[in-house]
Amino acid sequence: MASKAAELARVAPTIFTYDQRGESYRHWEVSIDGRVATVAMNVDPEGGLVEGYKLKLNSYDLGVDMELHDIVQRLRFENPEVACVVLTSGQDRIFCSGANIYMLGTSSHAWKVNFCKFTNETRNGFEDSSENGSLKFLAAVNGTCAGGGYEVALACDDILLIDDRSSAVSLPEVPLLAVLPGTGGLTRVVDKRKVRKDLADVFCTSEEGVRGRRAKDWGLVDDIAPRGRWDEAVKEKAEALVNKSARPVSAKGVKLTPLNRTIDDSGYHYDTVDVIFDRDRGVVTLTVCAPTDLPPAGGDTMCDQGIDFWPFKMARELDDAILLLRTNNPEMGLWILKAEGNGENVVAYDNAMIGARDHWFVNEVIGLLRRTLSRLDVSSRSMFAVIEPGSAFAGTLAEFAFAADRSYMLELLEDVSRSPIMQLSKANFGLYPMCNGLTRLQSRFLGMPERVGELEDLVETAIPSGEAHDLGLVTFAPDDIDWDDEVRLAIDERCGLSPDALTGMEASLRFAGPETTWSKVFGRLSAWQNWIFIRPNAVGEGGALKLFGSGTRAEFDQKRV
Repeated sequence: MASKAAELARVAPTIFTYDQRGESYRHWEVSIDGRVATVAMNVDPEGGLVEGYKLKLNSYDLGVDMELHDIVQRLRFENPEVACVVLTSGQDRIFCSGANIYMLGTSSHAWKVNFCKFTNETRNGFEDSSENGSLKFLAAVNGTCAGGGYEVALACDDILLIDDRSSAVSLPEVPLLAVLPGTGGLTRVVDKRKVRKDLADVFCTSEEGVRGRRAKDWGLVDDIAPRGRWDEAVKEKAEALVNKSARPVSAKGVKLTPLNRTIDDSGYHYDTVDVIFDRDRGVVTLTVCAPTDLPPAGGDTMCDQGIDFWPFKMARELDDAILLLRTNNPEMGLWILKAEGNGENVVAYDNAMIGARDHWFVNEVIGLLRRTLSRLDVSSRSMFAVIEPGSAFAGTLAEFAFAADRSYMLELLEDVSRSPIMQLSKANFGLYPMCNGLTRLQSRFLGMPERVGELEDLVETAIPSGEAHDLGLVTFAPDDIDWDDEVRLAIDERCGLSPDALTGMEASLRFAGPETTWSKVFGRLSAWQNWIFIRPNAVGEGGALKLFGSGTRAEFDQKRV
């Protein structure tokens, strides 16, 4: 009989989806002039995603960021001629005041953390595009820019600040709210912009921020311009960034039509991705289907397939499934990852994309796959890969097994012809780096770097269960006698452990090796913010986040712990 908790979980809350029509937006104004797209933030105060707060002063919540994510995604694929995105404000003398404080103060801990993670991924996506031959970003800060607003600017290639004696950039979370800037601000100030740590200390403990010449001298912005020559300065900066982008001057884009998705009590269902719930155990089975055909030849032909190009369709559907699971199903703590179909077709698609990666569309598809797999890496869920007969853990889909916390691969002792195999492709050796800058194989074999070279010699070779285990590609390879019991016991054992402890453990184990700006944002920063979000100094009855806007001064427990 199902437990009381499991029965309560069947009473489904509102399902939040990330779908946007793309024709118009409630909080953003988009205009395109040649190779430059201007995306102006003009938040509707009454347009909060949930009730209980107003989005004043160009502050944002998850709904505002959903729109921004959609805008950038559409510019990538629908408007290949666009090379630079200018992020600015449609409101007078206010660029963005950051995440809405009243939203944060009234949200559950899980909602706050999920919101911060999604906004982090959206900002990281700016940098990912810029670093990989796609869109460049200019923050045209035409008014006061605080907190998350400055963090949006920090993710751009260049920051231009209006010099009008009043507009400032600031990260006031520590002095004002007793929390941290949650979208990479602290890390990008010192790691990306190389601001001196003493100046950064002053900046991050100042409510009023820094303006004009001082902001430029400290390295907080790249340049300043007076109101009289603002438009001219923005145009000059944007044109300079256009010249650094590899995007085509003219090309036909691909329309992002809505996903073919069904949501029901059993899960989320797409053309190439299927998500099935086991509510009683708190387990999700996420299955990706390999292509049934071979890839088209050449980038133009792939582009002509548009949303039906298998890697593109699969990445869009997988990305959506991950977001829905993270937002709507926090009680589903273990994801079982499966891949089904013909693995040789996956390898063929990998080779075709690598051969045509200079084509703008193929480059953007590879970028979407890279960001989607990274979204999987940083999801705070346990992940087990299960490899059975009929599996297609090959090439790009083999990344599932390498992203998983553990992998189980069945070894058949009698009907050997049905035994599952793994196949590597060139895509596993650099196409999809993790947020720590390493491939998943490099992270896996951090203490055995020579193994990665050995594995590269096995590209497109069928690797059976026993060999895959001996090579370290899978964790366990039980035979068919022990398979059912071993997998079942592993799942039950995992589901019996503390979700909080597992989240901390997994985040610590998944990203071995060097630190990067992104790994610090998802590791060091997220861990601290997670803790701070439950401390009384921030969210207690006398906490700064709870009392913001009330006129009452926060009361802090002064003990350092």
